[in-house]
Amino acid sequence: MDDILNCAIEKLAVEFTDLNWNYRKESSSVKGGTVSCWPGNIDEDIIVCVLKSRHFKETFHKQNFFFFNFAYRGDYQAYSAEEKNLITVNEGGCYIGQPNSGYALQGNVSLEKPQIIIVGILIKKEAFFREYLSVISTDATIFNFFLEPQLNPFSESFICLKFETDMPIRDIIEIMIVEYAFGENGIQSILKPLFLTLLKLIERRHRMELPRKENYGLADRIVQYITEHLDYICLNDISEKFSYHPNYISNLLRKEKGKSFSEILLEKRMERAAIMIRKTKLTIEEIAIMVGYKDISNFYKAFQRYYHISPRKYALSGQLLSLADKS
Repeated sequence: MDDILNCAIEKLAVEFTDLNWNYRKESSSVKGGTVSCWPGNIDEDIIVCVLKSRHFKETFHKQNFFFFNFAYRGDYQAYSAEEKNLITVNEGGCYIGQPNSGYALQGNVSLEKPQIIIVGILIKKEAFFREYLSVISTDATIFNFFLEPQLNPFSESFICLKFETDMPIRDIIEIMIVEYAFGENGIQSILKPLFLTLLKLIERRHRMELPRKENYGLADRIVQYITEHLDYICLNDISEKFSYHPNYISNLLRKEKGKSFSEILLEKRMERAAIMIRKTKLTIEEIAIMVGYKDISNFYKAFQRYYHISPRKYALSGQLLSLADKS
């Protein structure tokens, strides 16, 4: 496997400069600088690329896709979001960038040290929303990060993570490298489930690294837990998770949040559903399941009562607003 992997890395490193790194001037939806367009083939949703060098310095730019850059060997630096914001990504770390976020790689190591290797996993924005948004819809923080480019075309957020050595992240990346370099037919059908596994591990690691808020009381933690488990949560689940009687939890939420558990759950589900109806191409039936409704008719009734408009009319109003914005 080592020989095949090394050959795959070398192959992709050579092909890196031959990728279609097509830059264009900003559009009206992106402010400032140039934009790197999709460098892969039109029929590819995911591509794997390898940058291997001792010295590199990119021009500050934006891009129209999501990218996951892994410091496979050595450390590298990147200007992130702003040209003056220089950060370091240490070996084993991962930098995740949004579409339209500013970025520029920087690297410089002496001849005595091995070349830096950065493995980039790039995915089209439309493909990500279509195939993976539902997978991360229960984790509020990372869900908002990936959905934000749809809500705000000027979003420039990024995530930088460090993975423990015993996590299988590196193994998955190496399989993706070999498949993309030497796979023949059906490469995308293999890359997509591998990327799904990678995304879930990233989600877990991101959750572990989130700073704990000061004065973050029990009621706040319960509401956060509800937000992160919209698709299956019930009061007994919370009781078991936090080791309190359901009646105590109900009284606590009413006292500190002014709402019952059911009211909070409904509010979070409807807010999440409304965002996805307006900002994604998921069907209403798919969205209903993602926010915890197995019976689609119950979702329609709940949405109608909450917003005083049907989900389909709400979706149509969003489409009309989008067309008005473009005109």
